[in-house]
Amino acid sequence: METRANYTIIGLFTVAVVAAVFGFVYWFQGGVGGERGYYRIAFDGSVAGLRSGGAVIYNGIRVGEVTGLELNPQHAEQVLVTVALHKGVAIRPDTQIGLEYQGLTGIASLSLKGGTEAPVQPGGRSNPPTLKAPPGANADVAQNARDVLRRLDQFIAENQTAFHSAMQNINTFTDALAKSSGTIDSTLSNIERFSKVLADNSERLDHIAQGLEDLTGGKDGKGGEINVAARSLNALLDSVDKRTAEISTGITKLTTAGTKHLDTLSVSAQRTLSTIDRAVNNLDKNPSRLLWGGGPPSSR
Repeated sequence: METRANYTIIGLFTVAVVAAVFGFVYWFQGGVGGERGYYRIAFDGSVAGLRSGGAVIYNGIRVGEVTGLELNPQHAEQVLVTVALHKGVAIRPDTQIGLEYQGLTGIASLSLKGGTEAPVQPGGRSNPPTLKAPPGANADVAQNARDVLRRLDQFIAENQTAFHSAMQNINTFTDALAKSSGTIDSTLSNIERFSKVLADNSERLDHIAQGLEDLTGGKDGKGGEINVAARSLNALLDSVDKRTAEISTGITKLTTAGTKHLDTLSVSAQRTLSTIDRAVNNLDKNPSRLLWGGGPPSSR
């Protein structure tokens, strides 16, 4: 009796465990945990890494799984992915859809994020609504890296001659530097000595700078010997301009008066010359008048 009782207990325990497993699977698939809604998502291009049973993540939380993958019979390059989600998850037309890859394993999960428009009502397994994944939603980071490396390798291969020439130029430049190391050392030594001289004469340079500052006007820019001399020179030029104007006025007046006197003198000279001319004529006609006097010769 005890042996039969033990077998009965073991059998009942086994049946309970199996029932619990089936119950968990049923709950996990949505039978107990809540009713599920189905959506179909169209991807342009490859969805490598995505498998049936793969996780569907909404804002970082698993909300369902992939239930089917198939090619679109009307568009050979388009893949239709069917997903089953908890009905409490609101999928909207502007929800961001993409694939997330788990490290370098290549296993992908379907990612859903955000959305603000009115929710799309889910359908059944046989008639789910179709959503369109945006371009680039199925981008594989690892594949993109491989493509970049391939293009880089192609670029290097196409420009191998240019790279070889550049390396030769670098080697030539390095050799020239090595040959000119003595000159470079001498130049650096001269720079070091010059820096030392500057450091030793820093106080004198400060005095010179201060003297220049005082000479050119100081910090306010108003004083300084140069500014004072400039102002004095401006005053002198103004005085010269005034004196020159006065002298010009005097010269003008003198010229005017002199011109009038010259005109008077010229008239007097002409009269004198006329008198002398008449006297010479009279003398020529009657020379005795110069010795004996007498009246002017009569004209006949």
